[in-house]
Parts: sequence; C-alpha cells; structure tokens
Amino acid sequence: MSAASPAVAAASSSNNNHTQVTVHSAHGANRSLDFSPFSAVRTLVRHRHLLEQLTRREVLTRYRGSFLGVLWSVLNPLFMLALFFAVFGLIFRAKFTGHANEGPGDFALQLFAGLLVFNVFAECVTRAPSLMLLNTNYVTKVVFPLEILPATIVLNALVNLLVGAVPLLAGVWYLHGALPATVLLWPLLLLPIALLALGLTWLFAALGVFFRDLTELVAPLTQLLMYASAIFYSVEKAPPALQPILRINPLAFLTEQSRNLAVWGDAGLDWHGYGIFTLVGALLATLGYGIFQRLKHAFADVL
Repeated sequence: MSAASPAVAAASSSNNNHTQVTVHSAHGANRSLDFSPFSAVRTLVRHRHLLEQLTRREVLTRYRGSFLGVLWSVLNPLFMLALFFAVFGLIFRAKFTGHANEGPGDFALQLFAGLLVFNVFAECVTRAPSLMLLNTNYVTKVVFPLEILPATIVLNALVNLLVGAVPLLAGVWYLHGALPATVLLWPLLLLPIALLALGLTWLFAALGVFFRDLTELVAPLTQLLMYASAIFYSVEKAPPALQPILRINPLAFLTEQSRNLAVWGDAGLDWHGYGIFTLVGALLATLGYGIFQRLKHAFADVL
C-alpha cells in the first residue's frame, strides 16, 4: 500500500477460533467532510467488506465458548416466545386487539412481533454512547472509518431481528395453520428500521464521547420509549387523547405494521405511513451521520 494513497483494509483470519481484524493505515488522510444525503451510502459501500467482517465477528463473539454456539441466537427468542405464550396466553388469557379469531397464543405472537422491532432500537441506543470509549484503539492509533462501528451495531441488531422472525413465523403457522400472504411485505419494514437505527446510533455514538452521562440516561429513556411505542397494547386501545401522539411515533407505526403483516394479514402495508417514516428515517440518518462526521476528528483529543 502506498503511503501517498491512504486506505483502510481489513482481513479476517481464524487462529485458535479467534477472528482477527487487521487495519492498515497511512498518514495524510483526507479530512474533508461531505454532508450530502448520499455520503453515508458511499461510505458504507466503500467499506462494505470491513463492515461485513466486523459484523460477523460481532455475531460470533457473542456466542464463542458456549456449547451450542450460534444456535443460541435461535433458542433465545424461541424461549422468550414460549414464555410469553405460557404467561399471557395460558395464565392471563390476555387479548391484544379483540380480533374475532384471536386465540390464547395470539397475544404472545403480537407482543413478540413488536418486541422484535423495538429490540433493534434498544440495543443500538443502549450501546451507542459508550461505543467510541470501548474502541479507543481505533480512535487514537490508526486511520480508521469510525462511522463503520455504529453501522456494525445496527447490522448485528438486524441479524438478531431476522433470526427472531423464525420462531415468530413458526408460531403463526402453528396457531393459524398458515402464514398470511402479507408476510411477504414484512421485510420491507427493515428499510425504515435500519435508517432510524443508524441515525440514532451515529448521533448517540458521537455525543457519548463528550457527554458521558448519556450512557446512564439512555436506560430510562429506552424504558419510556418502550411503553410509548405500543409494544404491549394496540394503538386503537389507547385513550383517544393519546392516539394522535402515538401515531407520530415511528416505533409505534413499525410495531403495528409488524403485527399486522406477520400475524393477521387483514390489511396490507400502510404505504402512506411507510413512505413518511422511511423519509423521516432517511433524514435522521443523514443528520446523525453529519453530526458524527463533524465531531469525529475531536474524538481522539477527548479520549
């Protein structure tokens, strides 16, 4: 690699079941900033191989050393779904929407479908404020595309979402005898979910370097967001005065759509709301990326 042409490359190798990421750097990196809406896309595409390797390492490291390994990524959501079914379906016999065909296990399915979406944001927002602090070797010692680190967290959370969808769809098939045709539209929800999560993760990762209290604040804020996102209830069952507020919450919209598309299939995707919140996600991702780019060159001085 020529010193006159700085670049970042990553190579993954396995040695004694360990994955190693090697970063090559050079001096004189271009520090000019690009705040156009497509700047983040160009960055992610340019470093897609590094992003893939870091995400793979993130997933494998979580279960390294356990007897069942990556199989736990399927068993954990399966156990959670079984627990929801036992508590809310068999003991409380809770009803989520009052649907004519709603059975004892449907509350658990709808709750699980909402939590799958919410957990993406909870994981990203919770980990983002301390992300740079936990990766000071990348911040202070090498020329490294730091904006890739928040994207790695988001990709890892999306992988968990997709894995969790397996027991969800299996439960729907078992209780209803078939999957609704609208389940084919369910993957479209990944776009606004990813955009919103990326924007928040970039933003919180940058601010967490300068405001260390943010790490402590995100826990209660995440709990508040969970109860304000129609996870445990349907928007239609909320007090009429609160329904307009809930409907402008992107998470409430995405959890409702996740339940409708994956469990019931009575109505298709709300394309109007989908377009609005995808645009909101794109704007938030652009804002979060821009703030991260503006502040990242001061990370090393603070850390």
